[in-house]
Amino acid sequence: MSTSYDMPDVPDAPEVIDRREGPYGEVVLRRHGERLQIIANGCFLMDTSDGRSERLLVDAALDVLGGRPEPHVLIGGLGVGFSLAHAAADPRWGRITVVEREPAVIEWHRRGPLAEVSSDALSDPRTEIAEADLLEFVNEMSATYDALCLDIDNGPDWTVTEGNGGLYSPSGLTSCARVLKPGGVLAVWSAQPSSEFEETLRNAGFQQVRTEEIPVARGVPDVVHLGVRPG
Repeated sequence: MSTSYDMPDVPDAPEVIDRREGPYGEVVLRRHGERLQIIANGCFLMDTSDGRSERLLVDAALDVLGGRPEPHVLIGGLGVGFSLAHAAADPRWGRITVVEREPAVIEWHRRGPLAEVSSDALSDPRTEIAEADLLEFVNEMSATYDALCLDIDNGPDWTVTEGNGGLYSPSGLTSCARVLKPGGVLAVWSAQPSSEFEETLRNAGFQQVRTEEIPVARGVPDVVHLGVRPG
């Protein structure tokens, strides 16, 4: 997800570009000045105003891996495409898998306005897009990854849908650890720090748990929670 930073004046009324009824409710793509926005069930999710914290999500995970050759990253949530675009711009990633549950979001990237963010990344041969619910994908997947970069909610304490809460529970984090290679890293985007989630990460067996912050113009900082699977 993405919060808003210092921005120039924009028109008061956003323009609705597309509105769809998806498998988890209504999703809307809007343009507000130069920004594109995604709204789900009336809740603002993200926009194209900045992207610093989404880039941090990817970079922090790669830094933890410490030069591991051609790591495979799983990005949870396509969103406006900042995390995918940033990963694809870095030749150190070996493979990039993105899990997105909303078909409308995928289409907006492939044939719609969000292609301006992600077109180069989608055409990268390392990139694979999977249309699936992330929690179900992680529970059912047998493949293993070097990094999981998750950005499907506004944070562990502010989920888009009630069912997403299971991802941040001890059982959900156990599933995340299961699909990570030994020494692999879990990175979770959040609109606010959560000491409770840090403790849940530790209780689920993750090591080197820490939180990196991105200051915002007003309010609490965006953060990336990090934990490493032992091994």
